[in-house]
Order: sequence, then C-alpha cells, then structure tokens
Amino acid sequence: MTHIFLYGPPGTGKSTIGKKLSASLKLPFIDLDRVIETNAGMSIPQIMEQQGETTFRDMEATALSALTMERESVIALGGGALLRDENRALAESHGKVLLLMADLPLLLERLRNETGKRPLLAGDLNSKLKSLLDKRKSHYDSFPLKLQVDARSAEHNSYRARVVLGRHHLSAMREYDVMVDQVSNLPSLQPSIIVTDENVAKYHLEKIQTIFNAKSVVVPAGEEYKNLETVSRLWKGFLENGLDRKSTVVALGGGVIGDMTGFAAATYMRGIDWVVVPTSLLSMVDASLGGKTGFDLPEGKNLVGSFHPPKLVIADPGLLLTLPERELRSGMAEVVKHGVISDPGLFELASQGMSWVKDHLEEVVKRAMAVKIKVIEEDPYEKGIRAALNLGHTVGHAVELVSKFKLSHGEAISIGMAAEAKYAARVGLTGQSTVDAIVSTLSTLGLPIQIPDEMPREEIIRVMRVDKKKNAKSIRFALPVEIGKVELVNVDDLESVLDDGR
Repeated sequence: MTHIFLYGPPGTGKSTIGKKLSASLKLPFIDLDRVIETNAGMSIPQIMEQQGETTFRDMEATALSALTMERESVIALGGGALLRDENRALAESHGKVLLLMADLPLLLERLRNETGKRPLLAGDLNSKLKSLLDKRKSHYDSFPLKLQVDARSAEHNSYRARVVLGRHHLSAMREYDVMVDQVSNLPSLQPSIIVTDENVAKYHLEKIQTIFNAKSVVVPAGEEYKNLETVSRLWKGFLENGLDRKSTVVALGGGVIGDMTGFAAATYMRGIDWVVVPTSLLSMVDASLGGKTGFDLPEGKNLVGSFHPPKLVIADPGLLLTLPERELRSGMAEVVKHGVISDPGLFELASQGMSWVKDHLEEVVKRAMAVKIKVIEEDPYEKGIRAALNLGHTVGHAVELVSKFKLSHGEAISIGMAAEAKYAARVGLTGQSTVDAIVSTLSTLGLPIQIPDEMPREEIIRVMRVDKKKNAKSIRFALPVEIGKVELVNVDDLESVLDDGR
C-alpha cells in the first residue's frame, strides 16, 4: 500500500490541503490527530495535560502503525509525529512523506486565527513557534519531498502537492491514475501479457515479467514498424495467449509501443484494459498520457487511432538510466514544449542543459507530466485548448515523416518548434526575445533547430496538409506568444512557415 503522508509544522495546512488532495486523487482522507482523539475518548490538549507528551506519542505511534495496514489513503500527521525513528521508518516504508513548510509570518497568521488549542505552543505564540521550528529544523530539512506552502488557496497548494508527489487521478475521459514511482511499487495487478520491443526487452523485460508474472509479445523497435502489420501481430498474440474481455495488457516501452498497444487493446474484443509503463522520457511526459492510441499510414503519422485511456500509468525515472543519449535529448523537446505552453519555470530549468537534466530526471518528469495532465483534463477530446499541445508538431510531424524517420520524433519537434516560433514573430504574435529563448534552449540541449537543406519543401507541405490536424483550407497551428502561453492560429500560407525554418 502506498500511502501519502502530509507532515510539517503546525499551521502549514496539512488537514486542509489533505482533504483537497484526497478528493482529487479519489483516496480516503485521515487526520491522525482525530484518530488519536477518537481512540482515547478525549482531546489532544486533554491527553497532554492529564497524561503527558510521552503517553500522547505512544498513542500516536500505535495509531500510525494501525493506519499503515489500512487501504491506501492521504494521511495528515501531527507536526512531531515522525520525530521517533520507528515512526518515520514505518511511514517511509508504507508510502511517501511530503513535508509542508511555510514562512513564519504565514504560520503565525494562521495559528492566531485558529479556535483550537495547541499545547506545545501555549503562551507567547511567536517565541514558542520560533523555538519549535528551530528545534526541529534539522529534522524537517531531512525529508527529500518538500512543498513550500504559500498564502494561495488550498486547491492551488493541493495541485502543487500532486506535482511534487508525481500523483494524479484523471477523470475527464475515463478515470485512471498516473504516478511517478518505482515499478516495483505498483498496486496489485495481474496483467495477462506484456507488450514491448526488441530494444526495451534487452534491458527491462525480465524485471517487469518477474514483477507481474506475465507472458510477453516482443515486436521490432522503431517508428517504421508502427503500422497495421505490427498491430495485427499484437491481436494475434492476444488470441494465442487466451486474452478475454477481463484481461489487462501492459505496454512497456516508448511512445510507439504505447500507441500501438493502446490501439490493439482498444479494438481487441471491443476494448480491454491496459497499463502503461513508459521507458522513454518522451513517453513519460507526453505520449503515455491522454488516451490517444493509433498507428501510422504511409501518408502520415497516427492517421488511424482511437481514444482509449489506460487503467494506470506508472513512470519510473529509473528506467531512463538505460536510455541512449540521443533518445533522452529527443524527449527533452517535449519538456521544452510543455514549458513554453504553461510552465516558464520548467522552461528555465531545461535551459540549464543536459547535465542538469540528467541529475534531476524525476523533477523533469513530474513537472512536464503535470502540464500535459492539466491540459488534457480541461479538453480530453482535443476540441479546444488541448490543441496547444501541438506546438511544434504541425511542421515536426511532416519533417519526421519526410526524413523517413532518420530524425527522431523529438528532433523533428524541435525543428518544428523553432520554425513555428520564428513564424509567430514574423506575423507579430510574439517578440524576438521569445524566439531567441526557445531556439537557445533547444540548441543548449543539443537538439536541431533547422530543416535540413536537402529536405524537399514541397514534400513537407504535402504531408502537412494530410496531417490529422488539418482544418479545411487552413491548418491550425499552436504558436508561442510568450514563454508560458500559446495561441491557436489558422494558417493558409504554409510556405511562409517553412521559410522561417531554414
């Protein structure tokens, strides 16, 4: 069971944020202090006054131990609940501890407005609270997952908590969970079969098979195999292994495996459950999210597909350690895209280059993933704002196809982003500083920013018109306005877009 424990000083809003967090993740909420009071039949101030702090801490330890054996929950802890080493070890072995912190003035303001008593803060609140924070500073500093709570709404802080935790529950199209965690911490699942490709199988298949105790279907690796022939091979594999309507398939791989496995699951026996274990950065932050599935035709990418969200997505950053350098860079194109769309802070982090990225893969995955989740929850079927995620893709998909996939998806999207940003500046939608920032960041990450000279422009335009995002005579582009904001614009003159890509 993977509980979420909210911990931190008094006044950080553990209970208030916890209730919002539990509602958004569709998990029960438990306040440890309330459990202790119920068990004791008296309030915490009464326990402390009549029986002392040591007895209270014993009750706290007993209640915490019992809760860890219950179903997965969001649990708000008292400000000193994990001071005992055994309590901390218990919590960390049964879930994740998120430390909430806040500046002293905000804590004082909140505590002064409280109606209940806090025995450890009786007397001069200012001096008592400052003393308590000083005493526990090294203890609080030792927790790796932290959230600096601000004065904004509990809803806002709950969202930020989900980003830091890497936990989301999507419900706009079909309810499913997304989590950033080790695969070995997966909830109890009994999948019938694992689908992967030859490259991923060499590094990860044996481990995943051991975890799930499931058979596998291994297909050739590469975008050129993302076709009906391979999908048919998956259907045949499902049949040969006796899958039925109650079966679950695991897609272990990058975006190509995810798209094809999801489509095969969507159409096999009119739809069966599937789980995604993405193994590429691109898939973790983009392709595995949103429920889009499909395969390519010779005329274009993803021209046949369906919306069929997975039952669960679990992104394990540890799986990225075996990723080739080129593939890791390729995934960063989507990270940059998400920064440009709505997270300037993420964009700034990406601009620090690949060395920083490699040292902070978990943070990169969590923040980039959160951008896409927020967009697809608002617009699950791409009828409006979700099209913002197509930034760089209108040109990029065409360049990728015309290159016969010699350019990776991320490399092509990087070229597309640069071309579309330059076009946005030429038509007055954005400033040159925005273009410079985008191009500089992509270059710093080692990604290409120019359409290859030998690539025929007329062929790129033809593919762009066939692309699934076409809209009547014009094509709708997602163009940058500033870092953190894009705008959807219909463009007729595709030649002028490509003029800026050279």
